[in-house]
Amino acid sequence: MTQTQEMEFKTEIRQLLEIITHSIYTSREIFLRELISNASDALDKLRFEQARGADIEDPDAELAIRVTTDADARSITITDTGIGMTQEEVITNIGTIAHSGTAAFLAKAKESGADASTLIGRFGVGFYSVFMVAERVVLRTRSATPNAKPVEWISTGQGSYSIRELDEALPRGTSIHIHLKEDAAEFANKDRLAAIIKKHSNFVSFPVYVDGEKVNTVPALWRENKFSITKEQYSEFYRFLTLDSEDPTHTIHINVDAPVQFSALLFIPPKTMDVFGIERDAHGLDLYVRRVLIQSKNKDLIPEYLGFVRGVVDTEDLPLNISRETLQENRVIRKIAQTITKQVLGELHKFAQDQERYAAFWKEHSKRFKMGYADFANQEAFAELLRFHSSAASDPDALVSLEEYVGRMQEGQKAIYYISGPSREAIEKNPHVEIFRTKGVELLYLFDPIDEFVMEAVRRYRDFPLEAAENADLRKLENLPDTTPDDAAAATASAQAEDMEALLTVMRRVLKDRVTEVRASKRLSHSPACLVSPDGSTSQMHRIMQILAKDTSIPQKVLEVNPKHPLVHNLQKMAQHSPDDPFLAMAVEGIFEAALLQDGYLADPHSLVERTYRLLEEASAWHAPKE
Repeated sequence: MTQTQEMEFKTEIRQLLEIITHSIYTSREIFLRELISNASDALDKLRFEQARGADIEDPDAELAIRVTTDADARSITITDTGIGMTQEEVITNIGTIAHSGTAAFLAKAKESGADASTLIGRFGVGFYSVFMVAERVVLRTRSATPNAKPVEWISTGQGSYSIRELDEALPRGTSIHIHLKEDAAEFANKDRLAAIIKKHSNFVSFPVYVDGEKVNTVPALWRENKFSITKEQYSEFYRFLTLDSEDPTHTIHINVDAPVQFSALLFIPPKTMDVFGIERDAHGLDLYVRRVLIQSKNKDLIPEYLGFVRGVVDTEDLPLNISRETLQENRVIRKIAQTITKQVLGELHKFAQDQERYAAFWKEHSKRFKMGYADFANQEAFAELLRFHSSAASDPDALVSLEEYVGRMQEGQKAIYYISGPSREAIEKNPHVEIFRTKGVELLYLFDPIDEFVMEAVRRYRDFPLEAAENADLRKLENLPDTTPDDAAAATASAQAEDMEALLTVMRRVLKDRVTEVRASKRLSHSPACLVSPDGSTSQMHRIMQILAKDTSIPQKVLEVNPKHPLVHNLQKMAQHSPDDPFLAMAVEGIFEAALLQDGYLADPHSLVERTYRLLEEASAWHAPKE
């Protein structure tokens, strides 16, 4: 037997080993990922040698990785049938940490002004992660070169190692026998190891066995030709990835060579996985580099508004830090994210051609998708995918796109109009819809608070601005023909010619600085009055801003009154003949508070209720029989 050589690591290497085993990795289980990756690399090298016709030892041996455990002995053995190593190669690749240059490595650590985990991952130190869990490691290896002698390398990770050539016969490849530390005994459990491999190394190119059972049974489909993959295979992969019991709604398979090379397999789940809003920040795609998981749910790979998308991204162009856990820079990630975003939006556009399926998607994922209003780089594609409820739809659940709205606009219509409210019923009773109903102009109904931000951000679709009904430019509507008979207007046509100034004067005196102006309205046909914002903001947006600012004050708005309404007509007569009548002032207060109530600003309804009772009392006295 060849004599054993006892070799000491240099002082700087001992220091580096301390960093590697105690500071770089955030989780101890990563050691298994590193060793499986090394074994996979060794198998890839052997396969390359076979492909070029090299003479190798035992060419018919299965290319595989085998992990065996012994809980009683507190040990693990990881064996591969890969390229193996000679003694010289062991000293170079294992005995010398970071054989690309320990001095350069430490120099970079010093220059960075940070810990070693900020450095580029090109130093080949992953093997030493084993000492996070090992108190002693015995590595035995035999090179694939015929007649090569086996080599044994032993170390406790304390700054020295022994190495010798063996006279005994060993199969081609490498085995790493790990004597676990007492506090790492959990890693001698078969199920624990299988779970770690499935999490980090499930998609390596070779079979991985744990105590004789193959654990990586799901293939890396993103690496396959998409035209050869069946729907069933995609569904199986989706269920493996998400643990969902249902099939995905849509599958997106991406292979890109430029400007960055990467593959991605993405899925749209049939149901939202964020039912209670508690997982809003848990979005992201699993990032792989050469089939090895680097980071679960990487948020930088896909924008938050597409966070309902689940899937994996695999690239070989990504520079990593020394631990392969933290990304060194984001430039490559940004390019991948930009491509993925455009690809997903493009696929959604195709998907939207099936209105029924897209409606189901919209029901589940629209709340998150609408957050894309801030993605100005893709705003046009985003706007194409928006869906709304509409006044033109007889089915209250029907959805319309901006394209459909534009396709049925009236001749001469200059804008796309929308209005917000808590429900369809509430919106249809809003005074601001009356002129649109009279003119037969379609309104988009917004029910979610975020819808206002969407419309503010998008601003226009094609050549048409998006305008809130509350603040619509009435001059754009006046020239459109009436399509709905205005019975109230016909009944009080004479009121239109009357001078409203007497009533407006009384109302300004009663309401004072609670309003910015009182004026006759051109937008109302059935309601007696409404409030209009003088600054162009909608009631819904103003309330949202007040909630954010914790502001409970009532804003000053313009009060518009409808000259064609019978109530206003009657009050105008009272104002002309009895402008100081207490009943008139009480009626003005009632109209104003009713308008506040409709706008959602009436915090205390008690005065309105009391005033209503008094008005009813006086009105009923006029109709009660005289005693």
